[in-house]
Formats: sequence, structure tokens, C-alpha cells
Amino acid sequence: MNFLVIDDDKTFRDATCYLIEAAGHYPEGAATARQGLDALREDNFDAVLLDLNLGADNGLDLLGEIQKLHPQIPVVMFTAQGSVKIAVEAMRRGAVDFLEKPFQREQFMTVLARLQRLRHLNQRIEKLEQQVTETQSQNLEPIFDFTSPAMRGVMELLLRAAKTPASILILGETGTGKSVAAREIHQKSHLADKPFVTVSCPSLSRELLESDLFGHVKGAFTGAVKDHWGKVRAADGGTLFLDEIGDLPLEIQPKLLRLLQEREYERLGENVTRSATLRIIAATNRDLKQRVAEGAFREDLYFRLHVITAEMPPLRLRNGDLLRFATYYEEHFARQCGRPPGGLSPEVVACLQAYSWPGNLRELRNVMERAVILARNPQVAPEDFPVELRTLSAPNPAAENLLLPGSRVSLEQLEEAHLRKILSQIKNLSEAAEILGIDQATLYRKRKRLGIE
Repeated sequence: MNFLVIDDDKTFRDATCYLIEAAGHYPEGAATARQGLDALREDNFDAVLLDLNLGADNGLDLLGEIQKLHPQIPVVMFTAQGSVKIAVEAMRRGAVDFLEKPFQREQFMTVLARLQRLRHLNQRIEKLEQQVTETQSQNLEPIFDFTSPAMRGVMELLLRAAKTPASILILGETGTGKSVAAREIHQKSHLADKPFVTVSCPSLSRELLESDLFGHVKGAFTGAVKDHWGKVRAADGGTLFLDEIGDLPLEIQPKLLRLLQEREYERLGENVTRSATLRIIAATNRDLKQRVAEGAFREDLYFRLHVITAEMPPLRLRNGDLLRFATYYEEHFARQCGRPPGGLSPEVVACLQAYSWPGNLRELRNVMERAVILARNPQVAPEDFPVELRTLSAPNPAAENLLLPGSRVSLEQLEEAHLRKILSQIKNLSEAAEILGIDQATLYRKRKRLGIE
């Protein structure tokens, strides 16, 4: 938990911060009411410990300011002149507890445990509210009930690993759903009620990324005007997701390796070793073996991450998922535009299946959103798609429409047309066999029977 201790007595403030840190939490001190309010505006805290007498300031008045600024933050009052009357007044104004100075360590630990229970309850409430909000807003995050055998195998592996503390490495092209898979792993794990924290490795400069990960102390670098706790601390007890780890700067990699091996880290500008218990999930669209060979990625870090590895198949290998997600997106954006879903016509299905989807799920989402917005009729039509999809779907529409599912043609004709189209797009026979859901020997026999080169 993050605690803010507001007390003008430095000795007492430091001693309280020491007790908090010794109990495995993260304290920050403030000597005046102004410093306390500034800290509350700049950072997120789980609880405030507030002295009743702050020199010229009154703790009860500051309690009111804190309640206005962050009504959800629990505040514990303490004072050297305790009385039943003062305690009652503090509780009436919104304090959750009261401690008389000097207090015993056991008394303080009891209050700390009460604050932890309160925080856990609030987190449960927030999680339930978030689930309700996502349901009401038709959250666009895809649901993991994949129809393609390749994807089912990947998710089965990942979800088996989810229940263990092992590091997980997710490979795959951009837009294949690596971050969605990482969150699914967390939700299906024993850490589901703990934090899930994401760090995007290519998004910041080396120094800012190191600070974002491990934190820094005031004065560690230009612009470090106050102490900062990083994402490692925020993820403590839960999951840290390192997105695009293949772009992690070489200078930071030894520190990440230390975190993985020893569960220890240090903030920038500080020589205090801290511990963190967390599970790391990493994802990248890079070839990490090649990065190791080029000297851009540490081999020992690669092997440490490479405990459980799975590769997300691209959308072009997941025909069933392609149509399911396209339908999902069409329904979502139709509702968003205030009209009933129109479904996917055979012509639209042909367009979608003819395209290779280099941008994968992310590109599919954008294409379907555009099509629904531009559609002149309740049902999306091929002309609502970008030109690159329309031109790939069928050079001869009249002939193509005769061989759509539901047309008055034989199964053998449909099979031959489908095989020819897949093999014209995919030259790799193993990849084509995976799309078709058959083995390579069967594919070879069908090609020979139909005279397909």
C-alpha cells in the first residue's frame, strides 16, 4: 500500500515511515498541510496518517480538505493530546481510526491490518464496478473462445502456465492479440485479484523507461523533482507485463535479469535494495534469437524469459477466428452507431477471406469500424471496404458468386474453389494445410486429384 504520513515532527514522521516500510509498504512523508495536499494532488495514495496538530495548521481542518480532494482515501488521525472528545470529532469528520501518540508497534500494526482489509474491500468493489461498466458499454476486447486449432493449442498452453509462477514469453506479429492474451493469463491465474501493470518498452527514452520500471529518488536526473515509485513496485504481488520487450534498451536488461533471478531491484539514484514478488509476462514481435545474435539482447535474459513460450498465429492462419471477430466488431460498431447489426453477406466474407491481414486483429477492427460507419445499408457491403480489400476479393464477381456457400453448386466444386484460392495466397504447404484443417499428406492427395499445381 502507498501511505502518506503528514506530521510536523520529523523524528515521529521518520519513525512512522520506517514502521510502514518494515511492514512491506511504501511511505511518503509531508511536514506541512500544504506539502500533504500537494502530494495528494500529484500521486495516488491508499491511506493517509495525519497528525492533529501541524504547527499553525489544524489537522481536523486538513482532514476536511483531504475528504474534498479524495473522499475515498481512509485517514487515520493521531495526536499527543488524545481524548474521547477529539477522537469522536475526528471520526465524525470522516477519519476511519484514531491513534494516541506515542503508540506501541502492536497498536500501529492493528490499524495497518484494518487499513489493508478496507483497501481489499474497496478493490473488490472497484473490480465489480469495472466489470459492470465494461458489460454495459459492450467492451471491445475480444473473447477467447477461438475456433482455429492453432489458436486453441496456443491458449491451452498459456492457460496451463497461468496457474504457475513461471515467466511467460508471447511471440507474434503486431496486432495478433499478445496484450489481450497476457491479460487473459493474469485473469485465469492465482493472481487475478492482484495488480496487472503494463510497461511499453519502446515508448520512452532509456532513462525515462528505467525510471518508469524501477522508480527514482529526487535529484536522480534532471527533472526528478521528487521521489517516484515505478511499475515494479506497482505490480508487486501481481503481474508485470513487458510489452515489446525486444526493444528493451541493452543498458536496462541486466537490471531486469536481476529482478527475474533474485526478485530484487534498486531505484535510480538510490543504493537501497528492495524486493518484489511478481510474475513477469513479456511479449514481442521481434525475433529474439536474432536480437541475441546481433548483440542487442542478452542471451541470459532471453533464456530466463524463455521458460514458457507461445507464438500467437497471425490472423491469415485463423479463418474461423477471422469471421468470428469480424462479426463481433460489426455488431459492436453497429450498436455504437445506433442501428441493429446487419451481419456479414457472402460477398463480404469473400472479401475478408481473400485479404492477408498484415495488421491482424488491430487492422480488422479498424476496417470493420470504417465499413460500418460508411455503410449505406443496414448490412455492410464490399464497396464499404478499402480498395485493397475489394480488388483482392474476386476479379470476376459473376463467376465468384456462383461458388459462394449457399450457392447451387456441389461440395466438390466448393472444395476445389476454396483449395485453389488458399493455395494462390499461401505458397507454404504446411501453412495452407493448417488453414484448411488437414494434414499435408491429405492436401497433397487433394491437389493431385484436382490437378492443382
